Amino acid sequence: MNPSAGRTVTIVALPPLPEVRPTDDLPSLIATAWQALAANEPALAPAAGDALVVTQKVVSKAEGRLVDLRTVEPRPEAVAFASQWDRDPRQVEVVLRESAEVLRMERGLIISRTRHGFVCANAGVDASNVGGADLVTLLPEDPDASASAIREALRTRLGIDIAIVVSDSFGRPWRWGIVDVALGVAGFAPLVDLRGIPDADGREMHATVVAVADQIASAAELSAGKTSRRPVVLVRGLGLPAGGGSIRGDVVMSAEADLFS
Repeated sequence: MNPSAGRTVTIVALPPLPEVRPTDDLPSLIATAWQALAANEPALAPAAGDALVVTQKVVSKAEGRLVDLRTVEPRPEAVAFASQWDRDPRQVEVVLRESAEVLRMERGLIISRTRHGFVCANAGVDASNVGGADLVTLLPEDPDASASAIREALRTRLGIDIAIVVSDSFGRPWRWGIVDVALGVAGFAPLVDLRGIPDADGREMHATVVAVADQIASAAELSAGKTSRRPVVLVRGLGLPAGGGSIRGDVVMSAEADLFS
């Protein structure tokens, strides 16, 4: 069953990080922020079994996944779409470049499938909280690898084993509003498969698979918020699913399983 059922879970945003720039040592910045938190609240010092949720934006910045729009020459399709919907044609061009497949392009919005397999608005290209008027961020090349690299660096620096979630905000079909989901994970299995297990009434479940990594990402965003400049959140008290896995390999649905394609 759910390994976290009945537990008390603590969710605390780490202190703000400095503006992250390409080639910055992101794990070092995270460790320094966590140690600053622990200096004021010793009970929140790093401990084995903790999970850190790190927003995609700072991961992308540290990895140099930035585009200066002043260097972008938009194609005619991008110019026409931008003109119709009052968008920046250079940003539209970057979205098209980052899209492995454009699923819908209307009303000023582009819904596409990225090379990672994510289906999202604007292929994850984002101009908010970037640090420059003509800059946009792209998704990390491999968010699971990014999570693993952060985890290993923190294990070396702090001497403990923790879990990492790289998160981003996605919309949802047929619902208004965005929620944070996991783009990459390291240190635990991102899904809990309850198929074959009896429910509370004793009936065997046949379809229930819980997206634990997404739940953690969404819960963490409640503490971090969108404008606090606190891109890393400590989540403690979870019974994380044992094992490993990846978002791309385990969570992203294959095209064959997509009922709406």
